[in-house]
Amino acid sequence: MEIIVILSILYNLVGQEVATLLDGQMNAGYHSARFDASHLPSGIYFSRLVAGETVETQRVILLK
Repeated sequence: MEIIVILSILYNLVGQEVATLLDGQMNAGYHSARFDASHLPSGIYFSRLVAGETVETQRVILLK
């Protein structure tokens, strides 16, 4: 099975890194992760996932 380096970081609207969600190596395939955002205020964030040659950015809306 192929092993891929994974890095997922959460940024605020100003572009500051607020959390690292994943950082390491995983087998290729589908995965899920839980993140405790209790220390962050409500707002809009961006999650950037880098997996091998794939880079994906998604908007995350945190409501409390």
